[in-house]
Amino acid sequence: MGALKPWHIAIFVVVLVLLFGAKRLPDAARSLGRSLRIIKAETKGLIDENNNVAEKAEPEYHRQPLQGDVQPPQAQAYQPPPAQPQAQPYVDPVQRTNDR
Repeated sequence: MGALKPWHIAIFVVVLVLLFGAKRLPDAARSLGRSLRIIKAETKGLIDENNNVAEKAEPEYHRQPLQGDVQPPQAQAYQPPPAQPQAQPYVDPVQRTNDR
């Protein structure tokens, strides 16, 4: 009951020819084919990109356990940060040019 019969397809083709004209149908089919090809290439590229991202996310090496004894870090004496030079007093650029 829901299957397309050959006369359904014939009526569909006649309606398309009447709506778009015989000259525009090949161009429309060609551009539809190009669009489908582009969509197929882009989806394949996205799938490949996702696979590459998954491969890059996996670590290439694993950490190895330490061999031998582990020595605690030695305490260092506190060293104050180096003294900062004194800042120059603020001079308004407009005032400086007027003084000249």
